[in-house]
Amino acid sequence: MRTKSKWSPGPGVKVLGVALTVDDGWVVSAAGSKIGICPDCGCRSRSRHGWSCRSLQDLPVQGKPVTVKLLLSRWRCAHGECARRTFTDRLPTVADPYARRTRRVGEIVGLLGHSTGGRPGERLMQRLGIPVSDDTILRQLKRDAAVAQRNSKIRVVGIDDWSWRRATSYGTIMVDLERRSVIDILDDRSVENAAKWLRSHPSIEIVSRDRCGLYAQATREGAPQARQVADRFHLVQNLRSAIEEQMNLSGRATGRAILSEDAIVDAATHRRRARLAHRQSRQEIFDMLHALRQQGLSYSEIARRTGYERRSITKWLKFEAPPDRRRAALNPTSPWYFEAFLAQCWKDGNRRGRHLFHDVKQRGYTGSFANLERLLGAWRRAERGQADDVPPAALKSEPVRDPETGHAISPVVAAALCIKPRGLLTDRQARKVDALKQGSEAFVEMRRLAMRFNGILRGKRSPPLDAWIDDAIDSELIPIMRFARVLRRDIDAVNNAIELPWSNGQAEGQINRLKTLKRAMYGRAGPELLKARMLPRLHTK
Repeated sequence: MRTKSKWSPGPGVKVLGVALTVDDGWVVSAAGSKIGICPDCGCRSRSRHGWSCRSLQDLPVQGKPVTVKLLLSRWRCAHGECARRTFTDRLPTVADPYARRTRRVGEIVGLLGHSTGGRPGERLMQRLGIPVSDDTILRQLKRDAAVAQRNSKIRVVGIDDWSWRRATSYGTIMVDLERRSVIDILDDRSVENAAKWLRSHPSIEIVSRDRCGLYAQATREGAPQARQVADRFHLVQNLRSAIEEQMNLSGRATGRAILSEDAIVDAATHRRRARLAHRQSRQEIFDMLHALRQQGLSYSEIARRTGYERRSITKWLKFEAPPDRRRAALNPTSPWYFEAFLAQCWKDGNRRGRHLFHDVKQRGYTGSFANLERLLGAWRRAERGQADDVPPAALKSEPVRDPETGHAISPVVAAALCIKPRGLLTDRQARKVDALKQGSEAFVEMRRLAMRFNGILRGKRSPPLDAWIDDAIDSELIPIMRFARVLRRDIDAVNNAIELPWSNGQAEGQINRLKTLKRAMYGRAGPELLKARMLPRLHTK
């Protein structure tokens, strides 16, 4: 009997026998208590009404599954005023009502489901001697996540978006920055749902977010008492993008504007300047390759001297003018796909953007109204006689060459070097910075502003920011002016980012983990399952 007691799944269960079968593994026969206790009135009863049998899956022994055949009594309640007439033995420490496995097995199923997912968990459980399907594992995981909720108050939350499908649909992740854990996952990126979630947590005092205005508006509506904190990484990244945009005027146009603001500059004129600078850069490269070829150099020698690929050099030397860039294949998301129809409407006098947008959508256009307006804007400027010529002052600056290789320093490299402190530069990078300072007055001014901005962020003092914004606006560098004016519009959140220690780094890390889980689960990664696996194990106990 002492040996049989070790097979008991928990208190209140008496083991009657143990047998080893060929198909089912170990089978443990057990019975419940000899006395029943009514779950409503708590009265003890010895009047048996009948019997019921439960089959529970238990922990394996020697790698073989164990099944507990549990015989339970159904009792009559002896209390005359009790509404319940009969009841069955309850074993809360052994198994939940209607469960098909013991609590300790359910904990293992939930733990493996949270750590590995459905099919990997199924394979591991099969090897351990606890055969459970992947559907059962995921169902147990979702059930645990839905029942258990965190009761502690949330004070500091980080909000960021993540993509269900890049550039198509997005979700929202909420992270408790104090506990460094995910709180919730929303299946969309909208002001309404984010504000509703924030209203349901009135204890929130600080909200950390990126530069997205959507979450700023949601915080103002859902948690007006909270202090907003702009992410410092995105502040520096926006500054680098502004520097890259400015450097595009001296080389090929690879950057793009952060935001458009008509009060600062005509964005269309700025884009035309960047395009002309890009064309001039391609023409210079074309002339240089032909000049080297006329000197009698081979294709390999030209490739060694210039750094360009030999195949590209061979292609360019076949033309008498720089080859045009390949145009992407048109599809219904582009207004150029319906160019003939739009041109006819334009010729007939239908030139209202909204009217044309409605008409072209009837023909299958799936793009945005803003994309259509870009095409129509070019036609309007052509009608008004606006030439694409740019004042010569826009093309005065020449691309700065690397002192070692002689290649033009790209705007991306120049922007990265501009925000990097002198002490962190390598010798080669320091020589590039010196060359950029000598060849570009704009770079000198932008590096001075960038070093001051980094000093303000690291100094954790916000008062110098106002003077920095004024100097940036007075610099007359269009992208830097735009960046400074955007900072002024979001000045409270930027000041909090400088003075407070919170940032969105933890949220970015959790998004990387979410992407890993989503890709590992393929099509089964729905909102409910993603949330169950992203929440810490404490939520699912």
